[in-house]
Amino acid sequence: MKIITSFILSLLLLFMLSCKEKIKNEDQFVIYQVSPDKGNVKLYWKNNDHTILRSIARLKKEVEARNETLLFAMNGGMFEPDNSPKGLYIDNFKMLKSIDTLKGNGNSYLPRNGIFYLTRNNQTVIVKTQKFRQSTEIRYATQSGPMLLMNGEINPIFQKDSKNLNIGNGVGILGNGDLLFVLPKEEISFYNLARFFKESGCKNALYLDGFVSRAYLPEKNWV
Repeated sequence: MKIITSFILSLLLLFMLSCKEKIKNEDQFVIYQVSPDKGNVKLYWKNNDHTILRSIARLKKEVEARNETLLFAMNGGMFEPDNSPKGLYIDNFKMLKSIDTLKGNGNSYLPRNGIFYLTRNNQTVIVKTQKFRQSTEIRYATQSGPMLLMNGEINPIFQKDSKNLNIGNGVGILGNGDLLFVLPKEEISFYNLARFFKESGCKNALYLDGFVSRAYLPEKNWV
């Protein structure tokens, strides 16, 4: 079985799918588009020995040990100094960390904070943290922030002419339910990253990680 992976920071978000990605604007962005109905989607934080993976290289080794192929990986999510999840983290229907509604420093606490989750029937959802409702149907979930798009609108806290530039990745949901993962190859503002998701057809999008953003897409020579 082939695997498409997106790993969440030192939490790891792993997307196990069997499909082809659609690449556009590849001079500026690393882009992967996948349908959650084409395979299994998983979030990874630790390996089978309960050791924190921490890196794409270790994730790749873990995947290949199962005679599977890592096709795509991306990091993201809120985490503690010990690389444990900070905020909501659900792994195969088990809530390992509860939701975080406190105020704090960093991108994750910018208004609005959000949650990306996947259900038993492969439905994908990005929702503001305040509107999240726990359900036994949620198989995987991770909390991050800020929200980039909300109901098709760019987060109003972002400024068009902002000089706050970074290489930060994100995930959006397209109108057909496909997931769109994006990592800019050069520094970009929150506003322009959000605008890219909007112009790509996403209604909701969530920032996954900031200055330590990474992606793995060997098919496009991005390793």
